[in-house]
Amino acid sequence: MKRFMIHTVLCALAVALWGCGGSNEDDPQPAAVSITLSQESVSVPAEGGTYDITVTTTGKEWGAYSNEDFITLETKNTAAQSGTLTVKVPANPAVESRTGTVFVMSGTARKSINISQAAAQQSAYNAPDGYSLVWQDEFDSGTELNADNWTHEVKPSGWVNHELQNYVNHKTPEGRLVTEVRNGKLRITALKENGKIYSGRVYAKVNSGWTYGYIEASIKLPKGKGTWPAFWMMPVNFHSWPADGEIDIMEEVGYHPNYVSSSLHANAHVHSNGTQVTHEMLCEGAEDDFHTYAILWTAKEITTYVDGKVQLYYENKGKGRDDWPYEDPFYVILNLAWGGDWGGAQGVDESALPATMEVDYVRVFQKK
Repeated sequence: MKRFMIHTVLCALAVALWGCGGSNEDDPQPAAVSITLSQESVSVPAEGGTYDITVTTTGKEWGAYSNEDFITLETKNTAAQSGTLTVKVPANPAVESRTGTVFVMSGTARKSINISQAAAQQSAYNAPDGYSLVWQDEFDSGTELNADNWTHEVKPSGWVNHELQNYVNHKTPEGRLVTEVRNGKLRITALKENGKIYSGRVYAKVNSGWTYGYIEASIKLPKGKGTWPAFWMMPVNFHSWPADGEIDIMEEVGYHPNYVSSSLHANAHVHSNGTQVTHEMLCEGAEDDFHTYAILWTAKEITTYVDGKVQLYYENKGKGRDDWPYEDPFYVILNLAWGGDWGGAQGVDESALPATMEVDYVRVFQKK
């Protein structure tokens, strides 16, 4: 009996050792995981598109990621051997094509999908040849300005130019909006609340700005005597005015409707002594519809435009910083003032309040 038990135990141990430490070339090995895609490349037009790709794997599950921020992915049935990968590519704002890659994974297997997108046609924008879009806000998402891009000025009435409005961050003390994003537009509204006038003044990329470029905005101006809307620029590294310069791309005052002006301010040309560089022109319907206001700013010259027509031209004459402080980064400003030295030169009409300035987009292009 004992001999039989020992024999049985030895046989069992031998089988265990064979199973744990032995090898047999005839034993079947696990099959490598494979991935099959319904397409391995996507050509996207400049206006963008959405593409559904079927993913099939011999593994138990799968996933996907992209190496480019402009590519958005959605996945369905990733815990199964077959599912759908949706690739979304927005419109390409640049005048150059762009590429990216989507990677699909299952176990140790990998497959890639090459994404290529055509460049935007130059005619989609008004920038000169050789200029590429570097920043834009189309105001097509959310209800508030993106805090990464825009900064609100907060100042009381009388802060500058004897203007009557109080600039606030986003809303009045009672919660009425002075800046909001609605229906693809930025709206800046001047209004009266409890005997005070409130409005908005916002800065784009106030800490960095841009040096040189083509900058354009599409704006519908407000109506009413007392309004003073502006699209302009100030230096990032500001120390004193007018020594550091000021660039006014577009200004209008409500008592002189539809006449828009551009001005440049520096030590050598400033309105306080009547030497400012300025030009005014009629823009029919400026208060009834959107019109484009732009600047082409280089190291040699500044030209401003209204609907593509030259408004103001000024050349760098090589006379130094007093005449040309426009070689440093400047940031974009949009604001709606009420009254003040110019806006209130012929009085104000509070029956015009609330008054709203609307901005369809702001775009910045630079030369490569």
